[in-house]
Amino acid sequence: MSRGGTRLGSRLSQDQSSSELNCGARDVLSRTRAIVLVTALTGITFVGSMSGGLLTIGLPEIAADLKLPENLLLWPASVYSLANGCCLLLAGSLADFCGNRLINLMGCVGLCAFILACSVAQTGIQMILFRAFQGIATSMCLPTAFSILTDTMPVGKRRNIGFACLGLGQPLGFSVGLVFGGLFQDSNLGWRFGYYLCAGVTAILTLMLYFKLPIDKPRETFTLRRLRDEIDWIGIVLSSASLGLISYVFAVITDNPANIHHFENIALLCIAAACIPAFMGWMNWREKNGKSALIPNSLWKNIAFASICLMVLLAWAVLNGTETILSLFFQEVQELPPIQAAIRFLPNVIIGIILNIATGLLVHRLHANHLVLITTVLSAGSPLLLAIIDPQWSWWYCAFWAVLLGPLSADVIFTVANLIIADSFSAKTQGLAGAVFNTIAQFGTSIGLTIFAIISSTVTQESSYNNKGSPDALMVGYRAVFWTCFALMMAAAGIGALGLRKVGKVGLKTE
Repeated sequence: MSRGGTRLGSRLSQDQSSSELNCGARDVLSRTRAIVLVTALTGITFVGSMSGGLLTIGLPEIAADLKLPENLLLWPASVYSLANGCCLLLAGSLADFCGNRLINLMGCVGLCAFILACSVAQTGIQMILFRAFQGIATSMCLPTAFSILTDTMPVGKRRNIGFACLGLGQPLGFSVGLVFGGLFQDSNLGWRFGYYLCAGVTAILTLMLYFKLPIDKPRETFTLRRLRDEIDWIGIVLSSASLGLISYVFAVITDNPANIHHFENIALLCIAAACIPAFMGWMNWREKNGKSALIPNSLWKNIAFASICLMVLLAWAVLNGTETILSLFFQEVQELPPIQAAIRFLPNVIIGIILNIATGLLVHRLHANHLVLITTVLSAGSPLLLAIIDPQWSWWYCAFWAVLLGPLSADVIFTVANLIIADSFSAKTQGLAGAVFNTIAQFGTSIGLTIFAIISSTVTQESSYNNKGSPDALMVGYRAVFWTCFALMMAAAGIGALGLRKVGKVGLKTE
């Protein structure tokens, strides 16, 4: 039987029936234990993302302290997404094979260790390596958290809130990292204190999960033959190679757009491109022969699933790209100190908390397509406001509203997508489902940052200003990025309007 099945619509009713049977067979978590579990799982996601926010706001100081070369300046951020995206599908497959508890705890321990390692790094190369290993550890936490919530909570409001909290963890953690990073830099604590704090919180959350994570259901005895036959290793290699090579070349291009002309980068892009049809052909062969397929081609025939994945790709790229460029706008164009730039992201934190909780409580009462479409159009207003902003204007005129509107779409799409995916995948492959979704989000972040960096750099270099490093010259490039982000969000709205038009209410409790 192939992973994901052959007809998603028909299998949905089967999955719901099996879900009902499973609900009766498993112990329902008490309210207190469910709160503790959701808090710990969300906390791990939050802390991992917070370390990225600390890096973004503190990169100039970190680079100077660790003597990070200019050509490697963006690599501590890029290598995290690169390692994470390459390992998510493997981690999801291993979770389906070995159990979610084991893989999740291994990821939590690794995350704690490598965040702590980042705090004591002495060179730029060490920082890059530790961030890469942190990305691998996070890849073990993300899909298993999705699967654990799906497996332990019945369909309904409690699960909806759990998914909303998971969706809240990543953008909120990044925003809090930006704010706290500015505070630490402005005080005598320094950038290392933020990583010490993250490592300590991760250690506490790991202990909570060790005692509170449910025991996995009994599985067949582990054998090398099962490991070989039940996991689609060739599919993992092809997909990870394609994503990894594309992300690597994009990261190199981000440093200098002229690097695209280098022979080795052209060759790597060609190999990555060749892996895509090879992967699709391999999936087709596995499905036809009744073997487990990593991501069955039939899965993409479901218009709602394909549409929400495209929207997640665009929304995540725009959210992370806009926040990164906006941080540079505050510091390099308006020439604000890090603490002032950090404080200006506080509305992002507040609206993220309110929105995700409200989404979890109300998503089953509203039509998902209407909810997604409205928030996507509103989020498109964020880059639009930044595209027309005058750096001399008060923060309240445009920047405040841009920060407030920015996370609306990504937060809502994350929750709705999790609910759609939970309904679309069988219980056996829930870990892989979470991995597919998070891989798309991570890939969106990676390619978004690259494209925006190229646009910003190219437009600034072609501007009429003699001093390309001046605030005026930089602003020309930033405006081009904000206009691009506005266009991408409107494209996401169009995809949602067409692809989700038949999606009604999701996350409904089944009696």
